[in-house]
Amino acid sequence: MVASFIAYDIAFLIIFTLAVVLFLYKRKQKLQREGLIYLYRTKLGLAFIEKFSKKYARILKPMQYLVITSGYILMISMMWLIITTLFIYLKQPDSSPLAKVPAVFPLIPYFPELFNLESIFPPFYFTYFLIAIAIIAISHECAHGIFARLNKIKIHSTGFAFLGPFLGAFVEQDEKQMNKAKKFPQLAILAAGTFANIVMMLLFGIVLILFFAAAFMPAGLLFTSYASSAVNVSALDTVNGMPLEKVNISAFTGDVVNLSIDNQLYYTTPRALGYSVQQNLSQLLVYEDTPAFRARIKGAITEFDYTPIHSYKDLSEALSHHAPGDIIVVKTIDSEKQVHEYTIQLAEKDGRAYLGLSTQSFRRSGFLGSIYAQFSKVKDPNIYYESRIGDLGIFIYDLLWWIVIINLLVALFNMYPAGILDGGRFLYLTVWGITGSKRLGEGLLKFTTWLLLIIVAVMMIRWVFAFF
Repeated sequence: MVASFIAYDIAFLIIFTLAVVLFLYKRKQKLQREGLIYLYRTKLGLAFIEKFSKKYARILKPMQYLVITSGYILMISMMWLIITTLFIYLKQPDSSPLAKVPAVFPLIPYFPELFNLESIFPPFYFTYFLIAIAIIAISHECAHGIFARLNKIKIHSTGFAFLGPFLGAFVEQDEKQMNKAKKFPQLAILAAGTFANIVMMLLFGIVLILFFAAAFMPAGLLFTSYASSAVNVSALDTVNGMPLEKVNISAFTGDVVNLSIDNQLYYTTPRALGYSVQQNLSQLLVYEDTPAFRARIKGAITEFDYTPIHSYKDLSEALSHHAPGDIIVVKTIDSEKQVHEYTIQLAEKDGRAYLGLSTQSFRRSGFLGSIYAQFSKVKDPNIYYESRIGDLGIFIYDLLWWIVIINLLVALFNMYPAGILDGGRFLYLTVWGITGSKRLGEGLLKFTTWLLLIIVAVMMIRWVFAFF
């Protein structure tokens, strides 16, 4: 299904691009070019914005305090995210697969495949991109317009912005009236777009959870690693049968090296061993010599000796019915939907049958951590699920997932305090309002804008050196 859908998706991309080109050509007299972007102004949505702002004015007026508060939270969160990302690029370039991605890179279709991030992100088809951007852009710009009209600021037009096959939406307000308005309504209008993105994120997040609960069922156990332990590097007897001081670690070509410690066999990667020796680390994380590691089990465990496995509890119960030395059959399914079968002799640990796999407890702190914890009650990260409605269920789930994530990313990015973003003027007005100094607000905005440019430049330079 994936290969055939990719063919459809690419065909759709080509057709959509040609349609946009034809649209622009036929209406070239109505287009205005601003740099690489073409703007097509319309009156679409103006009546809705006007009606909505008047009908719900009693609710929207006090809501402005919540909207502005959300703007500050997003701004602080984005600053923290930028600094954290800088730390990853500089201090831990190999600790996260995300460091493989350039610091400045547009969210384009198929980027997980471009940077080998399929283990982190689901497929990102052009179809997903188009639907998600349409939902995000329309809600974002409509919110700007609604709060502008709520505060008696005129809206001249709405419209579409075209950059190749990619499109966005805009609401054109009267800039003179905007600049003359008091600071509070200006702050509310600026933060309204990102607030709408957060609302959409929460709404589609609820839909995502409800859809997953109805359309998916547990079908296997996902394990995060083989059984491992930390050992003292100084205690190493031999590496691949040779003393450590006589080993040329850089000459190893395999994926795994054998370690002997007190007549016990362990395994690690040449890279991990080399790093520990070069950095003079006292301890090294190694894989234990277990049946699971020797068999190189991969994928989600669906059966254990012909007993269906849906959770870690199921696996523990199945193991309890066997003794050390028993020969059993383990079935798994990998990310490509390929089924694998392993014949394994169980080991012994603490007098019981032992396979040698481990799962991970996924715990996160903060507000997003609490949301993640609630979602984990519906979708356990250690469980492999199958769709009750086949590939359609996976398609819808991944689409909803991207809508949620992109709404969050757009909200965060737009509230960074840089000159061209909503967060830039938001910071400027805030500082001006608190200090009474317009000049101080302008100066701080210049500082945060340059700070972003410098951070991005540093991360890009670090990425280039790491990549090449």
